[in-house]
Amino acid sequence: MTTTSTSRIRFGVIGAGAIGAVHMDVLNKLGEAAELCAVTDTYLPLAEQRAVEYHIPVVHSSPEELISDPGLDAVVVAVPNYFHAPLTIAALQAGKHVLLEKPMASNSIKAMEIVQEQQRTGKTVMIAQQMRFTGLARAVKEAIDAGKVGRIYNVKTGWMRKKGIPGWGSWFTRKELAGGGPLIDIGVHMLDLSLHLMGSPKPVSVFGTTYAEFGPHKRGIGTWGTPNWEGSYDVEDLATALIKLDDGSTLSLDVSWAAHAASFTEQPFIHIMGTEGGVSIVGSEATYITHVGDEVVTNKIEPLDEVNERELVARHFIDAIHSGRTPVSSAMSGYTNNRILDAIYESSASGGEVKLSWK
Repeated sequence: MTTTSTSRIRFGVIGAGAIGAVHMDVLNKLGEAAELCAVTDTYLPLAEQRAVEYHIPVVHSSPEELISDPGLDAVVVAVPNYFHAPLTIAALQAGKHVLLEKPMASNSIKAMEIVQEQQRTGKTVMIAQQMRFTGLARAVKEAIDAGKVGRIYNVKTGWMRKKGIPGWGSWFTRKELAGGGPLIDIGVHMLDLSLHLMGSPKPVSVFGTTYAEFGPHKRGIGTWGTPNWEGSYDVEDLATALIKLDDGSTLSLDVSWAAHAASFTEQPFIHIMGTEGGVSIVGSEATYITHVGDEVVTNKIEPLDEVNERELVARHFIDAIHSGRTPVSSAMSGYTNNRILDAIYESSASGGEVKLSWK
């Protein structure tokens, strides 16, 4: 995944927190492909600290100032979910390409606003779904595309953490800012990767339920993020759903930040069942399963390489800018994820199935 041009893309990063720092570190390693030019954060001392750490020449006083910087070609948006849509839309209107952290937006209405602005401006928007780019995920996708699995008819995926509520009382646990709990935080990773491996079928109906049994009682607290014990918790800590796709296949999803679950479930997993074979991904290992006569045969799938998936995300984004091609984790793929997430929350609230139309 190399760029099709030698021109360097000049980046600004909005959000100097942990995820923003990950992007800064990656961009500094891309050599002639990228130049990290500016950073901003609502807490300016943190932006100033990152500027020193990552040798960034300009610290802007606000996202608006950074977006209007004529010396930038692209913007990385790495802020709480509530601000994804307004900042991305503002950046597109200012003529910038956008690499946007997941989830695309806090709900599908805001996600569609991004899609519409991206289509109007013709600029590149890519959702930073880095799990698609691991060496293992790419090896599995290669095997599926080669026909080794046949027609995929059922997939089970999830990520069940026993004790991992992030930043209790911070934006992570406030629906207004995050859009939801583990479903929109880690569930979107498993949803996105599963749909990608399945060939991106469209969801047509969703039945789901969410629960909040730990967070409201300040149990199950993890190590990510900074707690604010004077804050609030109004999101789920577990979600389960069954999604029907337009090709007749089904996808089941189970995610949690905190649950009384067996230890083996704490690793992200995807179990893919096809007519000619199946693939089971658990953590960093994958197994191919098929039948030879009456015998069940299993073989380990090796990763394609050990290239850092975040670096591949950045390079793919840069290549999309230079070539004009739609990135693999496009704005429409992000919108599809958001529609499913919204439908799960709606189904949980209503107790019924939610039908999805794609007219």
